[in-house]
Amino acid sequence: MTSLLIGTMLLGNLGICVTAQEMLARPTQVRFDSVDYKNILIWTPPTNSNSLEYYVQWKIYGEPEWMDMHGCQGIQKHHCDLSNVTSNPREWYYARVHALSVPTSSKSAWALSPRFSPRWDTKISPPVLRLNVTEKPAIVIRVKHPRPLVQKLHSSLYYKIYLKHPSGEEEVLEMECCSHKLTLKELSHKAKYCLQAQTILPLQGKSSTRSSVKCITTP
Repeated sequence: MTSLLIGTMLLGNLGICVTAQEMLARPTQVRFDSVDYKNILIWTPPTNSNSLEYYVQWKIYGEPEWMDMHGCQGIQKHHCDLSNVTSNPREWYYARVHALSVPTSSKSAWALSPRFSPRWDTKISPPVLRLNVTEKPAIVIRVKHPRPLVQKLHSSLYYKIYLKHPSGEEEVLEMECCSHKLTLKELSHKAKYCLQAQTILPLQGKSSTRSSVKCITTP
């Protein structure tokens, strides 16, 4: 009778452990958030998210083997930078993450991201716009992308310059990505000109938003 009671208690405890493992939900909304080829995997923690650690793996589309992401094993944050291992714009990638409960050592199932392409899925940020005025008067425009890798990967990249004249009329100019500067001449004296810049990737059919408005007054 005593042995039967002990066996029943052991089975009951085992059932509790199995139930705890089954109840540990997987992370949700696993996806890449990529801007200028900085590829961050993000996810939403499960509802029972107290004292959880996360483990991230990645692989190239078509390859059978999953690889641990160094620096993202046993982490408590809800994101992981995979830029270094997902840097080839010609490849497609997957990533996945699972949770581990520290108090119970129970694990969730793996949660898989959608397939990710750095070239097609990254968002492009607006360029940095710098202005100087000369006495002629003229405005010297310099444009630079905040992450040089974008220019390196897109030789056809160019910029659109939006020039708002004092009359309110907007003029659109184009500037090659590697041009040192663009000079606007024949401007009015003591007039306010406002400019914005936009990155254009013609081969991908995508563009950034416009940069913030910068205004300058001629002498």
